[in-house]
Order: sequence, then C-alpha cells, then structure tokens
Amino acid sequence: MKTYLQLLFILGYISLNAQNSISGTITDTHKSPLFGVEIYSTLLHKGTTTDTQGNFSFKEIPHGNIDLTIRYLGYKTVQKKISTTNHNKHLDIILEESPFEIDEIIIATPFNKLQSENVMKVERLTAKSLQKMGATTLIEGLSQIAGVSQISTGSAIGKPVIRGLSGNRVLVYTQGIRLENQQFGDEHGLGINEAGVSSIEVIKGPASLLYGSDALGGVLYINPEKYAFANQTEFLANNRFFSNTLGANTSLAAKLSKENWKFLARGTRSIHSDYAIPNGKRVTNTRFQEVDFKSGIGYAKNRFSTDFRYNYNRSKLGITEGISQQSKSRTLLTPYQQIDNHIASLHNHVFFKDSKLDIDLGYTNNIRKEFEAEGENAALDMKLSTLSYHLKYHYPKIGNVELLTGIQGLQQTNRNFGEELLIPNADVNDFGIFTTGNYSWNTNTLQAGIRFDNRNISTERHEVVHDDEVHVFAPIQNSYDNFTSSVGFKTNLQENTILRINLASGFRGPNLAELTSNGIHHGTNRYEIGNAELKKEKNRQIDVSVAYTSDHFEWFVNGFHNSIINYIFIAPTGEIEDGSPVFTYIQEDANLYGGEIGFHLHPHPADWLHLESNFETVIGKQKSGVYLPLIPANSWTNTFRVEFTETRRVKNTYASISLQTVFSQKNSNTFETSTSGYDLLNLSFGGDFTIHKIKFNSSIAINNVFNTSYINHLSRLKIDRIQNQARNLVLSININY
Repeated sequence: MKTYLQLLFILGYISLNAQNSISGTITDTHKSPLFGVEIYSTLLHKGTTTDTQGNFSFKEIPHGNIDLTIRYLGYKTVQKKISTTNHNKHLDIILEESPFEIDEIIIATPFNKLQSENVMKVERLTAKSLQKMGATTLIEGLSQIAGVSQISTGSAIGKPVIRGLSGNRVLVYTQGIRLENQQFGDEHGLGINEAGVSSIEVIKGPASLLYGSDALGGVLYINPEKYAFANQTEFLANNRFFSNTLGANTSLAAKLSKENWKFLARGTRSIHSDYAIPNGKRVTNTRFQEVDFKSGIGYAKNRFSTDFRYNYNRSKLGITEGISQQSKSRTLLTPYQQIDNHIASLHNHVFFKDSKLDIDLGYTNNIRKEFEAEGENAALDMKLSTLSYHLKYHYPKIGNVELLTGIQGLQQTNRNFGEELLIPNADVNDFGIFTTGNYSWNTNTLQAGIRFDNRNISTERHEVVHDDEVHVFAPIQNSYDNFTSSVGFKTNLQENTILRINLASGFRGPNLAELTSNGIHHGTNRYEIGNAELKKEKNRQIDVSVAYTSDHFEWFVNGFHNSIINYIFIAPTGEIEDGSPVFTYIQEDANLYGGEIGFHLHPHPADWLHLESNFETVIGKQKSGVYLPLIPANSWTNTFRVEFTETRRVKNTYASISLQTVFSQKNSNTFETSTSGYDLLNLSFGGDFTIHKIKFNSSIAINNVFNTSYINHLSRLKIDRIQNQARNLVLSININY
C-alpha cells in the first residue's frame, strides 16, 4: 500500500493546472438531436449523457489523446480519439441507425479499439445479458458463448474452458490485473461474484504475447462496473431468487461522481441449498454461501488518471460425497471449503503530449481452508500471496502506425499452515517484456508482436505423515524461458464482409499442482501425484474468421487448429492410495481443431423479431491418436427473441425461447466414459420501466423447462452418475435511483 501512495504522490506532482474541456452536439442522420446518448472515456473512467437538445460536455480533461466512445441503443457505436492540447474542443457527431447490438470498445486487446476494428475477434458479454440467462454463477453464464464451456463441480464451482483448453491454460483478468487464487487446483472456482461486473471479454486462442505464461488457451477479461456519470449520484439494489437451490442473491450499491473524483461501493450476499436433480432428490452438500464486497476510488485531472479497486470475497462451498441425506437446509455440512479472496488493484494512465504510459499494479491474497469435521481446525490451510505489475508505453502515433512496449511480471508465495499438504511451500517469479505494433490502411489492419518470458519456481522439502505413511514433497528449482509471437490481419472482402486471420504462439510453465502434488483432492475424489520432470507446454494456433453484417442479417464462421507440444494432462495409474484412485501428470504432443458457425436474422419490417443460431465443435487428440480428456461435446443453440414496442415508461421489453442441443460425446479418453446427448429448453422475458425517476429492470428465466435428466460431459460428478441441475426458475429485479 505504501508503494501505491508513493505512486499517487508522484502522479500528482507532475500534473499541471490547465483546464481542458470537451463539448458537443449529437444528432441522427436527419439532424434531430438525440437525448440520453452515453459518452464515455475508458481511460478516464468518466462519462456523461446528452440533454434534450443533444448537447454534452466534459470538464477538467487531462492533456493528451483521449478516447471517447459514443453509444446509443439502435445506433452504431462511434469511437473518437481527441487531442486535448487546446483548452476547449467542440464536436458535432452524427449517429447512424443500426438494428444489431452495439459495437463496443474491447479492453482486453492492446490498442483498445472497437470490436469491428480489432484484428482479433473477441467475444463480449454484458452483465445484463448474464442476468437474462438466469445463470447461478458467472462461469455458468459465460458458457453460453460459442466456444466457451465449463468444468463444473455441482452448481457452485465452475472453471472456464475455451475451445477444449482449461485450467491454467485459460488466464483470468479482473480489475485490470491477473487473478491468482490457487486456480491451479481443478476443484477451485474463480471466487468472483457477478455483481459489480459490467462485462466479460473472451479471447479465444493464444494470448501469451499480451499476458505471458498461462494465456496459452485464451483469456477471460472481467471489466468492473463503471462509476456514475459526472456530478451524479446513484443507488442500486438487486435481488435474485433461484427456485432449484432455494437460493437468493442480494446486492446493494452506491455511486458518487464529481468532475474529478469518483466513488463506488457494493455489498453482495448469496446463499443456496443443495441443488435438485430431475427425480426430485438433492445432491447432498452442494450448498454454498458467498459474501462479496467491492469498492472503487477514481481520480482524473490534467496529465493523469487513476482508479483504485478492492474486492473481498468469502465463499463457503460444500464438498459433496454423493446423494445421501436429503435436506433443504443452507447450513454447510462437513467437509467444506472456505475461501477468502482479497484483490486490490491500481490502474493508472499518465498522459504526455502524443503518448501515454499505463501502470497497473495489483495485490491478491487467497486463503483456502478445508474443514473435515465440525468444530475442528482446518485440515488444509493454504495462503497464496501475489504482487503483480504491468507497464505499457504507447509511442506517439506515426501516420497509421501504432506501437507499444511493455513489461509484466509477478512475485508469488504459497504457504501452508494446516496439517494436510496438497502442494508444498513455494515461490514463483515471472518476468516478461514485449512489443507490438498496429498498422492500418484503407480497410486493412496488420498487427504483430514479439515477447520474451521467464518463470522461476522453487519449493521446499516437506514430509507429511498420513495413515502411518510418510508422504515426501521433494524440493524443486525449475526455470522456464520462452519467446512468443503473433501476427494478425483484418481486411474487408466486401463492404459488409470482414476476414480475420491470426497466427499466434503461446506457452505455459507447469503449475505447482502438476509439479508437486502429493495428496487427496476431496473436490475431485482422487489422490494426485505431481511430476517434477514436466516440460513447458508450447503451442501454435491459426485462427480464421469470416463475418458478414448488414442491416438485417449477419453470419460468422470461425475455424482454428491448435498444435500443442508437451501437452500436460492427468491420468490414472491404476493404484489406490488412502482409499482413492491415484492420478499422475503426464505429457504428450496434442492437436485440437474445430470452430463455431452462426447467424443472426433481424428481418425487415419485423423489427421486433430476432432469430439466432450458433453451432460449436472441438476435437482434441494426443499424438498417439487417443482423444484428450475433458473435451466438451458439440452443441447447437437456437434462440428466438421478440422485442416489444416501447412506451414512455416501459422500454427494452423482450421474450425469448432458446433450445440448446448437446450432442453425445463418444470421443472420450481411455479413462473417461462417453456421454449421451440431450436437449434443454430455456425461456426468459423481462424489461425496464420507470416510476417517479426510479428505474426498474426485471426478468424471469426458466432453465431446463421440461426438467430433462442429463449429465454434462465436463461435470466432475459424472463419475458417480450424478445428474446436472433440474428445472430452475430465476426471478430478478434491479432498482436504480
């Protein structure tokens, strides 16, 4: 924290007293003013809206090049790069109508462009979309994106899977920093509550150039909620009820923004009982509880902006041992996990005349405990502390060329305080340096970059006595170096057709669990043994995407081939240790390939009608020809949505019906079982309405309408033939004052 305060002092010292302002008028193509248009700067974390005459203004804007995003429902999003070397700048902006979803600035990519301008195709899902789906957890909602799924343990724990890759191959960013919460364990969730999240961006494929080791398979970039607009105060309340788990999620928030300062705070509590399967029985001890607190302080003036965020999350997760005692209680039984996450981040921009420096600093503290008997101390007690940094310098733009250079790294310690050890005390140090450039001409864009990384892992020797047997954790001192690179090209084949081709390399150093495990993992019901001789994973992927967009129809086709050297996976040895099957980590070269295809029809003049269809497939094989484990089944999702006529008080009303067809998965590994296909029908409807300046948003979602019995191929409870969740009705209401 002392470092953060020193940095704030330095940034304040270099600021000047000049006062810049930006004002303007926004109209449609008929020159009619537009009321309520949102104008927002992601760099300043600052926004405003137009008045009834279409006018807006920003005051006390820093010197330099500022990004502005202008968005309005039913119109094309516009991005403006504004030079604020003059004290006052006036803009006249005309918005064009567009029936499709609003184009958005993508934060996860290096140059923060609109999605339509990016070389990489990045999927984006808003928090409002997640709510409409009625998802119980954040990852469950993300699994609705084509190419994304989850490895689940009951209804509480889910780990993201992108195109067949999971675990440490998918890197998660939140609050602008890397999330480190013992995600190397297969039975761990993210520890991030969806309340206080504005959107999630998904990069499919290697992103090691941007993020280093562990981004071999892709990135989930979680954007925190925005502050209130300048000189406004907001109070928000949200409540959701889940019929299947008899669960409730309640969240309260307050926001206050001035011209320079911004504040927000949010508290959330979730509590659920055991989830029910279609025959009416409940899966014992899949209940869970969660308390979440998020806060933020932002400041922007003259030559810099800064945003400090803090998130505390405590999750208590039951560890199921099957279907036994039937209860609707929400009090946890033993065994259960208690996980505390502390995430603090400081996100800064320093503006120069024609360039910019980004400084992101982060601290995460994760404490994981497992309780095996009531009243006893935690048998497992692990603390993971991580300091991270990420600095990027954006050079002055030369013609159509943009260039940036950065350094990135972390220092991490893992310590044990309980009687049980799954992994030993360890220290991890990462360091990376990279540069990337972007060149645009006409309708074409070329982007390329190179990066070098080093990871050092050292562990201590430990001896643990369990059931009169001595388990030894031998010390290791491993170092992994790697160069990665990427090149991408975007062009317009025709006026409305975009072609994207990306070639990228990635790498991943083995994690602590893979190198050093020696114990029972209760969440996965197996005894895991690490392999200190594992080599780093390296991959090469080619990704091709073609997308067509017109006023009333759009379609896309994505294809990829991913070649991985030294692919690490866990496999059974056939032995039994402490009453559980023994699994160990092995390596073999592998290939994954597949893609997604879909369309969105919005026929004229039936502007209220939307028909969407998405199909996704992925195949993963070892070099020997054996299928890889934990590869999701092919799926096909069709959604029919109608939007109703707006009135003065009621807006954005909708109703949708979605059919998800999941095909049988027979391409399973030798120690897996095949999985039958199934169909799930989901319904949802809702809308916004206003009463005396208080804005309400309500929705109802019914998932698995026909109470279908099914088992997802990526469910960790599949081995015990435990079915996934039965019908679930989710009621939600948001209040914004």
